Amino acid sequence: MAIILRFVLLVLIVLFIYSGIRYLLHPKRKLELAHEQKRFYFLDDVNNVRKNFVLTYKGVLFEGEKYLGTTRDSFEVVSIFIFPRTVSSLKGLTKNDFKAIEQQVLVHYPKAKIDWKSPIKEFLNNKANLPDHSW
Repeated sequence: MAIILRFVLLVLIVLFIYSGIRYLLHPKRKLELAHEQKRFYFLDDVNNVRKNFVLTYKGVLFEGEKYLGTTRDSFEVVSIFIFPRTVSSLKGLTKNDFKAIEQQVLVHYPKAKIDWKSPIKEFLNNKANLPDHSW
């Protein structure tokens, strides 16, 4: 009886350690941690084109829609639309920040054309970025 109890206790300890390691190494947990710490993190399932990727940059969570197309040699992700999960969190980001995000995405998808959804698209296309005063 004591041997069975020790075996069950050992199995429970191993299961607890295994669960803890899986929790610590889970990609969504890493994304949440990077989001809280305002670091860059890119979470993507490269084998599934239909699944959007998620990235965090300076505390802002972005989502990217991937679209498959043809290149000269093969089928690749050729178009990506990126948008923020919450527009209000964009406060303080500059054009250079969006260019840095584009560069990081291009590391994973070098043949893709990156487009931004509103309001980032208008912000990047506005040359002056000055407030419109009509007085």
